[in-house]
Amino acid sequence: MKFVSLDVETANADMSSICQIGMARFENGKVVDKWVSLIDPEDFFDDFNVDIHGISERAVRGAPKLPAVVSTLKEWMTDNIVTCHTHFDRVSMQQACSKYGISLPEIHWLDTARVARRTWEECAHYGYGLADVCDRIGYSFKHHDALEDAIASGMILLAAAEKTGLDPEQWLKRINQPIDSSRSVIVREGVPEGEYFGQTVVFTGELEIPRVEAANLAASVGFNVGKGVTKKTNILVVGDQDIRRLAKGASKSAKYLKAETLIKKGSDLRIIQSTDFKYMVKNALYYQRVRVEGE
Repeated sequence: MKFVSLDVETANADMSSICQIGMARFENGKVVDKWVSLIDPEDFFDDFNVDIHGISERAVRGAPKLPAVVSTLKEWMTDNIVTCHTHFDRVSMQQACSKYGISLPEIHWLDTARVARRTWEECAHYGYGLADVCDRIGYSFKHHDALEDAIASGMILLAAAEKTGLDPEQWLKRINQPIDSSRSVIVREGVPEGEYFGQTVVFTGELEIPRVEAANLAASVGFNVGKGVTKKTNILVVGDQDIRRLAKGASKSAKYLKAETLIKKGSDLRIIQSTDFKYMVKNALYYQRVRVEGE
């Protein structure tokens, strides 16, 4: 059983602002190789992000920019199953490569959050964050370090494989099936078995599309759309312009501040910009269509 696990940290809420990448190669249930590097994102560092992972603008001075490590990324990921926990790392990598006009090879991404939701009944709809699942399987690690998180994601896949008997190739198929595989898919508004089913998204700031359209897009891939940020919120989408204004000292919205407070308390919540949200939805709709056409 071979696969590669990947994790990234970002400098701010722009998912392309990667400031650290960590990868671990797994073979026969063990880590056989590791790679980690700080990355100069050529972007500003939000104090909130720095507080989370401890990587500052000073820390990445002299570090390589993403194009300088592309050959390493391709060497590790080409023709491999690549795990990451939730969509965040996959989308960040894709967005960062797009920023530099870099094309990555075909990658078989395997989201270990979706694996966890289909392995442990208690994780089906909540409690499937990286730290929560690792606590469940008894694996200790230093959270918000890219290499540590990458290894943790791989450990979740190993634990799930042991519990279910499914190998990584089989999990690539299983994650695209209903969480409860004994239940038929019921088609209704909100796409219950969309990629983000069971997750809640909240919007704040000046979005690039009408709020109603954003809510419809979210529902089309399974998101519940909340009015305000709560402990049940998984993603807060902030307008691109609002993200940029923060670099100039603009104040954060009440929703933004509450989200940061919840994250600091351990909530499994992400703050992303609206461009990344639209990319996530486009990507999810594509794979939903592929699955339907392939049935």
